[in-house]
Amino acid sequence: MFKNLKNDIPASIVVFFVALPLCLGIALASGAPLFSGLIAGIIGGIVVGSLSGSHIGVSGPAAGLAAIVLTAISTLGGFENFLLAVVLGGIMQMLFGVLRAGIIGYYFPSSVIKGMLTGIGIIIILKQIPHFFGYDANPEGDFAFIQVDGENTFSEIFRSLNFISWGSTIVAIVGLAILILWEKVLSNQGKVFKLIQGPLVAVVVGIIFFLLTQGTSLGIASENLVSVPVPEDASSFLAQFSFPNFSEITNPAIWVTAFTIALVASLETLLCVEATDKLDPQKRVTPTNRELLAQGAGNIFSGMVGGLPITQVIVRSSANIQSGGRSKMSAIIHGFLLLISVMAMPLLLNKIPLSVLAAILLVVGYKLAKPGLFKKMYQKGWKQFVPFTVTVVGIVFTDLLIGIGLGLAVGIIVTLIKSYQNSHFLHIEDKSNGKHKIKMTLAEEVTFFNKGAILKELDSLPRDTYLELDVRKTRYLDNDIVEILEDFAFKAKERNIDIKIISERGVVENPPSYIEFFTLRPKKSA
Repeated sequence: MFKNLKNDIPASIVVFFVALPLCLGIALASGAPLFSGLIAGIIGGIVVGSLSGSHIGVSGPAAGLAAIVLTAISTLGGFENFLLAVVLGGIMQMLFGVLRAGIIGYYFPSSVIKGMLTGIGIIIILKQIPHFFGYDANPEGDFAFIQVDGENTFSEIFRSLNFISWGSTIVAIVGLAILILWEKVLSNQGKVFKLIQGPLVAVVVGIIFFLLTQGTSLGIASENLVSVPVPEDASSFLAQFSFPNFSEITNPAIWVTAFTIALVASLETLLCVEATDKLDPQKRVTPTNRELLAQGAGNIFSGMVGGLPITQVIVRSSANIQSGGRSKMSAIIHGFLLLISVMAMPLLLNKIPLSVLAAILLVVGYKLAKPGLFKKMYQKGWKQFVPFTVTVVGIVFTDLLIGIGLGLAVGIIVTLIKSYQNSHFLHIEDKSNGKHKIKMTLAEEVTFFNKGAILKELDSLPRDTYLELDVRKTRYLDNDIVEILEDFAFKAKERNIDIKIISERGVVENPPSYIEFFTLRPKKSA
């Protein structure tokens, strides 16, 4: 864990600057205290980072749960009651891990996972454009198409053009230029430029710009800056923590909310794990059941001290990977940076322009959604391109889970279409003794999905045909297919079609009963 600190420390600083506004923004979008988002970020880094088997994944409050949290706080009768649901949800997540439910993550097609990464990259870019120009009506971390401020993703961009803050815009452009210069040129000029990351320099420049332009026409308003709660003393700092109301543990609504949190948080985590493993340069594989246990423990801790629900988050994880993070230490250090900063220097954090952080996120988004990826997916064929595109469009115009659900549904349909097409192979060999000799070879697994294709093929056979049906490679033959053969045998006599079946049991011509023949076959073959 400690041998990669020269890579992990710079990466953790970048993740810290990405995580800070997201923690605050997601808390604001959730209708929860701002400090609850910071608690979730701290625990996601330190606790989940320590327990997780993921080397480069970073956890914290999730945008996908914001709507659930917002509704739950009002319907459950207060934030303390909601915290109880978070604790119970964490226990359920740990139970999912014990029951080995982590395998679910492996059932999502690669095209959908790549579509998820690309869709999130596009969403990050679109959502950060208003912040880049100093228009912060919509909180950071609100990734849904329909926003909490009543606008949608695109109308917000057009609206922001009427409220451009020139100070915020100038420092954002300067910050973006620093990031590009650092990555394309300076990072190859010496070790010092790899140790000190471009995002840190951009943030420092942003703070200096804010201090120098106060009271001028280019001054940045307070609503365009980071807004970390500032405690007056130690007692007021501790007063920001909240605790669950265990007296409501018999309330059925809390248990329903807990299960919803556990289910959605687990699904988002598993999808993120699958995505980050694909982004990992070393192609390491995260143990998914251990990840559920770690996330469950994190949610128990978070709920106990007043934090939001936690998942592994692709935005922070991808920023970690892009910044050179090698081990889980980058996630853990980022958690400590959040803790130290909110305790020791909240006033300094509140001088960071949000537009500079938007510039950092624009770079993260672009790396996730490079235009060349669309061309690459198109070249792989429609079976990859269609689910990929549907996932991207679904995420941009709805939200993360709906977009992934649409992509998965299309992926299943594509699989069914290919299953329909690949149920058999048909060969017309020759014509002898007045009969066409046709050989049909069935696939290894033939299910009721293949009924239509096989039925169509059998019905199209001409009269006076000699059909050779090869089932030697077939390991599973659905009863529906056997019944089709049984019905076809009756029609075959009327059309002067002879049928020869070649199987592992031998060869038989025109069997009296197909159902009995295939039922008596050994289990290992059809």
